[in-house]
Amino acid sequence: MSMGYKNLLIWVEGPDDERFFDRIIKPILEKKYDSIKIIRYANMKKEKVDNFLKSIKSMKASYDYIFTTDINNTPCITAKKQEIQDKLSNIDISRIIVVIKEIESWYLAGSGEKYSKNISNTDSISKEQFNNFIPKKFDSRIDFMLEILKYFRIEMAKHKNKSFRYFVDKYNCNVFKTI
Repeated sequence: MSMGYKNLLIWVEGPDDERFFDRIIKPILEKKYDSIKIIRYANMKKEKVDNFLKSIKSMKASYDYIFTTDINNTPCITAKKQEIQDKLSNIDISRIIVVIKEIESWYLAGSGEKYSKNISNTDSISKEQFNNFIPKKFDSRIDFMLEILKYFRIEMAKHKNKSFRYFVDKYNCNVFKTI
């Protein structure tokens, strides 16, 4: 009897999230899945997202998914998960990962001493605060983000951001596995 083909869909809000998951998370999770696809949902109609989730639910043997969302200004993780569940009736609440505060906080958490040496915790970093960390030598925000991803340090990020640590632990994304 053969093992089933296992697919993972990672739902992300926008291009910065997609870039992060594609460069940092996907290579780690590729060891556990036959196929990983990242889907940007921010500009999709909620009915389309909900119908997609409904079809995934019906194929649960071959599909797994992670649904990410920024906490933004929601008071807590539970409230944010409830807000998502109110919009998407077919979502499995246990598959929602809340990024605190926004994906930029995860970037900065693993950026190394060069860009975040004076920050011990990035949980409250917003997009606007992140933009203040961009050195003048970078032509764009995206160039800076790509530079961070080249040298991203997962262990450092786990110490500097609680929601990143939760994600890494929940999905067993630690890079220091025995060979």
